[in-house]
Amino acid sequence: MTVSVADRIARLRLDFDRSFAEPVRRHDEEHVELLAVHAGGRPYALRLAQTAGLHPDRPVTPLPGPLAALLGLAGFAGTVIPVYDLSALLGHPGPDRPRWMVLAVGAPPLGLAFHELDGHVRVEAEAIVDEEPAEGQRGCLRGMVRLDGAPRLIVDVPATRALVHALAGHIQVTEETRR
Repeated sequence: MTVSVADRIARLRLDFDRSFAEPVRRHDEEHVELLAVHAGGRPYALRLAQTAGLHPDRPVTPLPGPLAALLGLAGFAGTVIPVYDLSALLGHPGPDRPRWMVLAVGAPPLGLAFHELDGHVRVEAEAIVDEEPAEGQRGCLRGMVRLDGAPRLIVDVPATRALVHALAGHIQVTEETRR
């Protein structure tokens, strides 16, 4: 039996519309997507859901200033964003300029640069050991995961954004500061 093009299009349209009514698939709750990276010679992981893009060798225009972690500005789709050295934010800058950069999810735009990309991994959510937030640079690290038999601390991108704001002297708007 031959299916007409119109019937096939109608079935595809129905399947597409039905996909929005289905609940989020369970495997998304059971697994976490991570980027395995090295910053300043140390292994870390970033939650892929906290990033909006990954870019190698992106041109960054240096800026003078008192913050050693601020590498400069980079352009993305007509927007200029500040780029910070992740290893410097974590307290151990490397001698080399970072090659890789992730864009942080959220606003205002923020780029975090690191030295090496080890790969993309998918781990079971229960493999991540969560850690309570700490203060300062240590507060950027929220949890740990074992990858290839070795532990990696997980960099929390929103906490890193908060650290950047604190270092730059910006006040974050909260319910308490609105009053």
